[in-house]
Amino acid sequence: MKKLLFIFTLISAAGFAQETAKYDEALAKSLNADEYGMKKYVFCLLKSGTNTTASKEETKKLFEGHMANINKLAGEGKLVVAGPFMKNDRNYRGIYVFNVETIDEAKALVATDPAIKANLLEAELTPWYCTAALQETVKIHDKIAKTKM
Repeated sequence: MKKLLFIFTLISAAGFAQETAKYDEALAKSLNADEYGMKKYVFCLLKSGTNTTASKEETKKLFEGHMANINKLAGEGKLVVAGPFMKNDRNYRGIYVFNVETIDEAKALVATDPAIKANLLEAELTPWYCTAALQETVKIHDKIAKTKM
């Protein structure tokens, strides 16, 4: 978790480190950035859920729906970052960063995930403040991913 927080701190600090960068008011407004170039998000920690009896076939189908839902939410601009954790001893499975300001908005988005609905995953939500530029991640990723997931 310390490594994850360190990485996010680096991402957040990147905007502060470039004093020579020219302020782009139009871009800041389009990203709903505040005067610091930051905005509110909701961070979601995905953990192993309570459903341990799902068959392999059912689990596979639910995770296909999970991936389709991720792509849908990213396409709508509601999800700016998502990804799995590597094997760990904490039951951490992955993260979402939702492009919404409230926990209630994020709960509505979490409710669209088939793997969460089936209790294969459990979502823990918390407000988060980070660079508004994070929203550009999906656009950049589309340019560097040779194969789509």
